[in-house]
Amino acid sequence: MRKKYSYVGIAFIILLFGIYTVPKVVNRFQDSGLVKFDKVPNFEFINQEGQTITNKSYEGKVYVVEFFFSTCPTICPLMNKKMLTLQDAFFGNPEFGIASISITPEIDSPKILKDYAQDNGINHKNWHLLTGKSEDVVYALSNKGFKLYAGKGDESHAGFEHSGLFALVDKDGYIRSRKDEFGNPIMYYRALQEQTFPDQIKELKEDIKLLLNE
Repeated sequence: MRKKYSYVGIAFIILLFGIYTVPKVVNRFQDSGLVKFDKVPNFEFINQEGQTITNKSYEGKVYVVEFFFSTCPTICPLMNKKMLTLQDAFFGNPEFGIASISITPEIDSPKILKDYAQDNGINHKNWHLLTGKSEDVVYALSNKGFKLYAGKGDESHAGFEHSGLFALVDKDGYIRSRKDEFGNPIMYYRALQEQTFPDQIKELKEDIKLLLNE
C-alpha cells in the first residue's frame, strides 16, 4: 500500500512539473504563423558610410527591403516617410534593420546616399542605403531575387521605375508575409495607398514584432 502512495506522489510531482514547464517550452518555439517564401539571394553592396554590407550582415536580424533611388521625384519620398515610421517604432533594437537598395548605382555614390540619409532623418544604425554594383546586378536582385519590379521608366519618373512594396525578411534570411482575409499570402506589404487599398504599414509593424519574437 505504501508503494502505491509513493507512485501516486511521484506522478503528481511529474504532472505539476509538466504543467509549469510545457507552456514555457511551447512559447519558446512558437512560430509566428507567417508564410515563408524563398531565401534572399546573396548580395554585396556599399552603404552610405563606405562599408561593405552583405546579406550576412543581416543574419540574426529581422529587416525590411525596398528598392529606391535618391533622385526619385514621385513615390520614393513617400516610401521614405513610411520607412521612417518603422525606424521610429524599432529604434535602438539591434535585431531590426532596413536595406534600401539603389536602382541607380551610377548616380547614388556612398556620399550621395550619406547626404540623403542626413537630409531625410535616417539614423538607425542598421538602416543601410546600398549602392556600388551595376544596374544589371541590382535589377537581377530586384526582379529575380525579390520579384519586386525595377527597371527603366519614363521621364516623369526620372527615367526609372520600381515597386512601391516592402519585403519583410526573417532572422534566417527568408522572405515572410501574412495572409490576406481569403487565406492567400500577400508576400509583400504596400508602402503606399493604391486606389481604394490602404497602405499596410500597420500590418508590417505587427509582423516585424512577431518575427522578432520567433
